[in-house]
Amino acid sequence: MVTIRYTVRLFVKLSAFMRLVFLISISLGLFPNVTYADELSKEPVIIGIDADFSAVAIDGGIAIRRGTELAVEMINQSGGLLGHPLVIIAKDHRGNPARGIHNINTFATIDNLVAVLGGVHTPVALAELDTIHENNLLYLGPWAAGTPLVDNGFSPNNVFRVSLRDAEAGKVLIDHAKKRGLKRVTLVLERTGWGRSNEASLTQAARDAGLFIDAIHWINWQQKSFEDTLKIIQASDTDGIILVANAPEGAVVVNGMVTLDMLSVPIISHWGIASGNFIERIAVKPDNLDIAVLQTFHFEHNDTSQAKMLFEAYKAKYGATDINSVPAAVGVAHAYDLVQMLAIAVKSANSFDTNNVRTALENIASYHGVVKHYEQPFSASQRDALLSHDYFMASFDASGNIIVTEPN
Repeated sequence: MVTIRYTVRLFVKLSAFMRLVFLISISLGLFPNVTYADELSKEPVIIGIDADFSAVAIDGGIAIRRGTELAVEMINQSGGLLGHPLVIIAKDHRGNPARGIHNINTFATIDNLVAVLGGVHTPVALAELDTIHENNLLYLGPWAAGTPLVDNGFSPNNVFRVSLRDAEAGKVLIDHAKKRGLKRVTLVLERTGWGRSNEASLTQAARDAGLFIDAIHWINWQQKSFEDTLKIIQASDTDGIILVANAPEGAVVVNGMVTLDMLSVPIISHWGIASGNFIERIAVKPDNLDIAVLQTFHFEHNDTSQAKMLFEAYKAKYGATDINSVPAAVGVAHAYDLVQMLAIAVKSANSFDTNNVRTALENIASYHGVVKHYEQPFSASQRDALLSHDYFMASFDASGNIIVTEPN
């Protein structure tokens, strides 16, 4: 346990703000069962989380926070970062780009901040890019998949991602459609930067694969009905729908299909529907849907010793009992691996300086992670640690849990 002598010495040395952070961290149990050596009596270093904890991607935000918490606990148990305990500060951007920018500006004022983990929403992350680079903050992406988030034109580029990449995801979604024997597909895309990123990748992938895109339809955030558009799709010759939307809009599409008796039309979905309460919103039992959803990680599919260890830690802390029942497991695994690689980089650089840590991240030789064994996950020109060969398709069981249907 943290000793009284260590706690008092550390508390006295902290600034007023850092004293508050430390007290909150202790109250939240972020330093459980940790024995610190004398050299750990240093100010905490901060890792920020900027994600949606209250709007449309709550499951994703909570998953990212939990993966970060589990990684931080293990790092602190093994001595922290260069003798400093690591502490989490999480901020809710609510899926709102303006609030995301505000959060990034706030993080930039925090002493001892080492990096910020982002959330589910590509539009928020894209809006934050200028602020991230103006303040020279490291941004670690455990979910948002938009290609321009990484291919952002900044030099140096402070974004590192363990997640899907839309330019690669399009290939996998189109390939799955071909495996299903579909000849003509309709794209239903949310009207955001994420949707436009997927329009480009899916159009190119379909062209390369010889699959015909029958039409492209758009759905707005918070749109309440999609039945008029679905009637157009129903009257067409399309064989299936490729869906790029988050949980609320995805449920609007599915519920419209229920009303129009269109459930025989296959849905091939990007993973946005897995970031929120999609199952609770749909008016049909999930196992009655002909739906496949893109994934990169599943505790049952990724059965490495590292994944098993993380699942046991997850169960002990959060109470999951079924390996299929971890909500948004990809967010847990991606965040965990990103934080562990950040720790490797800090130790390699022997520094918390952004420029030094960025270079060290680019030069990680390998890491036995939860998602996979990474061989040079990043480089000066490569910021995506996962590519199409790391993706696979999954579906939902009768309880609404994600289950693997098509291993990679």
